[in-house]
Amino acid sequence: MDTEEIRIRIQAEIDKTSLQIEGYKENTQPISPENAIGRISRMDAINNKSVAEAALRQAEDKLGKLKTVLGKVGSPEFGICVRCKNEIPLGRILIRPESLLCVHCAGSR
Repeated sequence: MDTEEIRIRIQAEIDKTSLQIEGYKENTQPISPENAIGRISRMDAINNKSVAEAALRQAEDKLGKLKTVLGKVGSPEFGICVRCKNEIPLGRILIRPESLLCVHCAGSR
């Protein structure tokens, strides 16, 4: 697989993650106490908001890593683990393009 194909895949993942972030932001709007919903429904809405906030944080973290990786495509640093400096296998890059760590280092966090 050549560098341009990898760049296209990473950009597609950036676009997909950006759309997810927009959706999560809509689901994390404050829940107004004036809403005429029952107490249980309000608790469910607050719980759903918390779940969406966690998903939003994860998506924003992933987006930042994807942008970092995209900036490295074509450079000698691309595909190199930031911790142990060993090569990250292409399969891992294709499955998790935001990976900055090899499998070994990611598992020993």
